[in-house]
Amino acid sequence: MDINLTLASEFGLKPWQVENTVSLIDDGNTIPFIARYRKEATGSLDDQLLRGLADRLDYLRSLEEQKEKVRTAITEQEKMTDEISAAIDAAKTLTEIEDIYRPFRPKRKTRASAAKEKGLEPLAVKIYEQLAETKPYELAHGFLNEEVETPEDAIQGAKDIIAEMISDDAAARKQLRYVCRTHADISVSSSEEDLGVYENYKDYREPVSKIANHRVLAINRAEKEGVLRASLDLDKPHGMSVLTGLHVKNGSDSSDLVREAAEDAYTRLVFPSIEREIRNELTDRASTESIKVFARNTAELLMQPPVKGRVTIGLDPGYRTGCKVAVVDETGKVLDTSVIYCAPPHSRVDEAKEIIKSLVKKHNVKMFAIGNGTASHETEVFAADVIKELDCGITYMVVSEAGASVYSASKLAAEEFPQFDVSLRSAVSIARRLQDPLAELVKIDPMAIGVGQYQHDMPKKELAAALDGVVEDCVNSVGVDLNTASPSLLNRVAGISSAIAKNIAAYREENGSFKSRSELKKVSKLGPKAFEQCAGFLRISNGKNVLDNTAVHPESYDAAKKLLKLCNVSDEDVKSGNISVLKERIAAEGTAALAVQLDIGEPTLIDIVSEISKPGRDPREELPQPLLRTDVMGIEDLKAGMELKGTVRNVIDFGAFVDVGVHQDGLVHISQITNRFIKHPSDVLKVGEIVTVWVLSVDVPKKRISLTMKKPE
Repeated sequence: MDINLTLASEFGLKPWQVENTVSLIDDGNTIPFIARYRKEATGSLDDQLLRGLADRLDYLRSLEEQKEKVRTAITEQEKMTDEISAAIDAAKTLTEIEDIYRPFRPKRKTRASAAKEKGLEPLAVKIYEQLAETKPYELAHGFLNEEVETPEDAIQGAKDIIAEMISDDAAARKQLRYVCRTHADISVSSSEEDLGVYENYKDYREPVSKIANHRVLAINRAEKEGVLRASLDLDKPHGMSVLTGLHVKNGSDSSDLVREAAEDAYTRLVFPSIEREIRNELTDRASTESIKVFARNTAELLMQPPVKGRVTIGLDPGYRTGCKVAVVDETGKVLDTSVIYCAPPHSRVDEAKEIIKSLVKKHNVKMFAIGNGTASHETEVFAADVIKELDCGITYMVVSEAGASVYSASKLAAEEFPQFDVSLRSAVSIARRLQDPLAELVKIDPMAIGVGQYQHDMPKKELAAALDGVVEDCVNSVGVDLNTASPSLLNRVAGISSAIAKNIAAYREENGSFKSRSELKKVSKLGPKAFEQCAGFLRISNGKNVLDNTAVHPESYDAAKKLLKLCNVSDEDVKSGNISVLKERIAAEGTAALAVQLDIGEPTLIDIVSEISKPGRDPREELPQPLLRTDVMGIEDLKAGMELKGTVRNVIDFGAFVDVGVHQDGLVHISQITNRFIKHPSDVLKVGEIVTVWVLSVDVPKKRISLTMKKPE
């Protein structure tokens, strides 16, 4: 197999794009670096496609490696044939390779192996030939011995051998797999009356070919919890026809015996094995798609616009232990902390108001960030009352606490805030994740953020890899301030390991702020390769070189400076945004001609111009700002038909959850998102998006809110 040509075909790319990309990956370049700074080599492939290609490259290389292992193993058994060799060459999946190797794989003790030890294999071969002149029971007399006492025993042993041979037939397994995928059902049963959250799956049945991913995951979880039993249901005559069609020749005394062996193979060996495979396939497919949804939601959450320039109070609600309060300045520095008791059982509301009002006046607070956990609603009501009484333009937002407790109890939090207890650290995190979601959330294991479905049921390795890739791509697309970024944020920059991140922070502590990107080369263990990979993603505001505050890579500085000189644009012009001459020159000559003149690729030139136009820009600031509130509602205030503004909190297979300003998020089912057909809610919605919804129904006791995005007529 030519892996590069296979990749080109599968991804719809030109061979040179794949060849260059594979070479860059093999040379140890990171995906963000390749996506951003090697566009000429890849044809401007984006980071998502590059990660998909890299994953597929790993799979195909594993496939080729497995092919060679199987080829060697069969050859060592002196059983290799041209037919088997061709089948190995043609195999496109690891499953196909496994099927080919199955007959040659060393087996544990089986009925067939026991029969072979008794010398019955020649009898089995003779019966399987199904020749008209063969008389099985007459032949069987020739195989009687101390272990095989009767002709019936001999025939049974021969059938066991034939059954295993049929079970090992790669063609039969392939055909039966196809039949199961296209004609079998997933059937669910339970002996319990009350299925709780799984009530919809009582006596449930759905074709394998149609079952939705989230239903696969729900059934799997219910099985794991012992609530349901699921199985693959296929019409047996239909399944049997595959085996008999391939292995039974009518018209001889042996045919009935082979048919019996085929039925035994189907019931005992083949179908149970295929059932496990199909169930695993469904799970793998559902997990893969769920991981994609999780990754997409996480990316959208991380890329939420920061709410900058406002002193913020973070409120971590609680009942018995009180609500923890942390005041952080515009840069996230902690200015003050406190504990108030604004909710039951203490309900010292007046005292709590005085404390908050005092902190607001003392630090000129402009925003509240309220955690959405225990006692959130009571704290939100309290905060809304304080805002009304102060009447000074303060707004608030309820912020997801997901992962805040994980962070606050972590070693990282202890190092960052050794003077605070765990609960106060959570309040700081809540405030900061409103001010700059990306910088704060990178400190938390992405799996703890909780924007997806069934994330705890996902294969941990694959999920972690996908989410780490998402975080890396988000951090690098935004860029990181080299002089203010925490080690946890620096660690997410392409090419920077945990050790190097700590060394950067240590260098900064010892030598003061970085004055230029080139100074990075003085950091311990940050070698030329690491510098190449990370430099373009690190920013230095107010440094010696204006280009250090852009995504222009140091390797392109000479070209950028030459461009500025050609257009008679100074560094001060760039800082002040006075670059109209530059744009006019580019418009007049065209990027293609200028790129040739500067001896760089056209994509690189376009990126340089874009960065020079907006030095220090944050791409998140161009997105719609978060929905900030000044008043609060409860679920009991909602009425059918009510129009509301809300923020999409999570997008899953069957819909989206929207925060409409009450404690419970409402569900917009996929059927209520739009009037046109959509395959997935993510085709229309994304996490953090502000949407208009209408209330369909409210179930106060169950705390369920049904919403629609279809405007009522």
